[in-house]
Amino acid sequence: VQLQASGGGLVQPGESLRLSCVASTPFMINTVAWYRQAPGKQRDLVAIKHILGTDYADSVKGRFTLSRDGAKNWALQMNSLKPEDTAVYYCNANIRGENFWGQGTLVTVSS
Repeated sequence: VQLQASGGGLVQPGESLRLSCVASTPFMINTVAWYRQAPGKQRDLVAIKHILGTDYADSVKGRFTLSRDGAKNWALQMNSLKPEDTAVYYCNANIRGENFWGQGTLVTVSS
């Protein structure tokens, strides 16, 4: 299974970006998620959509929204971006207990 992420870029604080991810297959995807990794830091969960709902990291609650459009597409709408949101963002899919990752897309928030 291959995941293709897109939508990163350079924005100013307070602006918005929308990241998208598409999987090569729609079958048996249990959960979809977005993670991010800032320079020198570990990869952290940003948002995850599972059968019971969607969970967000405290740092992005109220600003980011994870949506799923069909079986193999999902997106992360990021509003009111802050400099601390700067990171490489990775989409993730869990299929039958195995994790698959996109290639990462860089988001830079700077004035």
